[in-house]
Parts: sequence; structure tokens; C-alpha cells
Amino acid sequence: IVTALYQRTQTGRGQKVLAAMQDAVLNLCRVKLRDQQRLERGPLKEYPQYPNGEFGDTVPRAGNASGGGQPGWILKCKGWETDPNAYIYFITQAPVWAKICDVIGKPEWITDPDYATPAARLPRLKDIFATVEEWTMTKTKFEVMEILNKHDIPCGPILSMKELAEDQSLRETGTIVEVDHPTRGKHLTVGNPIKLSDSPTEVTRSPLLGEHTDEILREVLGFDERRIGEVRDSGALGAARRPLTTE
Repeated sequence: IVTALYQRTQTGRGQKVLAAMQDAVLNLCRVKLRDQQRLERGPLKEYPQYPNGEFGDTVPRAGNASGGGQPGWILKCKGWETDPNAYIYFITQAPVWAKICDVIGKPEWITDPDYATPAARLPRLKDIFATVEEWTMTKTKFEVMEILNKHDIPCGPILSMKELAEDQSLRETGTIVEVDHPTRGKHLTVGNPIKLSDSPTEVTRSPLLGEHTDEILREVLGFDERRIGEVRDSGALGAARRPLTTE
């Protein structure tokens, strides 16, 4: 919208802005759309269906795998038996394969011809991730992430909404903000995901019902106090005040 307004300001000609929900969601599926076209040239070898499963004419469900060319998997971490969020997403990215092997205690895989190249690893991905999982299950997801980050190994913990709400780094960046409301009290909400250095966003509470009615009548419409009273008594702002009657 701002872009369209900027064009109008610069050229005098505006434009219609259309944002369909289906279009927005499909934008997040671009990798799968690409995979659909890759499928015409043969099986998608990073998917768990390869080499022991069947591929039809459509992109299959990837389960815990990432699909999209970079072999990834959701792995159990310490405490997974009772914590449904004790998981981490792990990518066996080729440039850091040697570091992965060292971290999980499999240095022999660095030169083993069955594991040394991405092509050789593809038919063995399930076994590889099972071995990596044996290592991740000995540590919490945050311990795993701390170790992998030191080696630039791509990963991401599966976070619960409670963990997100309590994440201090999200508070510091304004991704999650605390808002004070006169009747609801303090509560959390999401901030602006777009961070502009010269245009900070302040997230404020919504107004109470009728909170600014008098202000609008007075400052926008120019009503005096008598006129505001008449409008209020007429019922235009809600239930009319019952007039006093005498017998």
C-alpha cells in the first residue's frame, strides 16, 4: 500500500492493491512448486520416499524432511518422551558435512565413500539422521543449538508458544511486545515484523468502546458541550437517557 501511495506521490497516478489470502499462502510454497517441476525429471532424492518408496506424478508429503534440495529432518532431543516440543530441525548442509561428522562422533564418515559426497549420502539419509538423532537425544534442544551454532551448522529448535512468549530476544527486537490495557491489564501481542531503522513502530492498545466519542464530536465535528449532550440524550451514541417525568 505504501508503495502504491509513493507512486501516486511521485507520479500523480495511483494503483489498485490486491492481496488475496491464497496468493499469500502460495508464496510460501514456492519450493514445493519448484519441486513439482523437478519431479518431471526423476525422483526427488532428498525426500524420504527415495530410494525405497514410490513417486507418483505429484510432490509427495515430506513428513519431517525439508524437501527442497537441502536434506533436513526434525530430530528428538533430551526429554522428548514427555515434552512434545523437545525437537530440533537439523540440516546436513554439504559445506559443513565434516563438522557434522566430528560433532556427532563419526569422523570416519568424512572420507568414507558411502558418506563423503552429497550424492552418496542421499540413499542413506534415514540412517544418517538416525545416527545424528542418537547424539541430539543426549542434549536439550538449546544445548544442541549452542553446539551447532559454533560450527555454523544450520539448525532451529522447535519452540512452544510459551517459549516464544518468554523469549527475551524477541522482546528486545520488538517482535513480541507488552501492552498495558486499562481493563485487561498487561498482555503480550506481536509487534511489527518489519524493522526500519528510521521508522520505529509503536504498538499501542485498542481504544475502549466510546473512549474517544466526545473528543471526535468536539474536535472533529466542532460540537459544543450542549450539542454533545443533545446527541448523547438522543440515543445516537447508545441507549437514550430516559427523560425525567412528573405526575
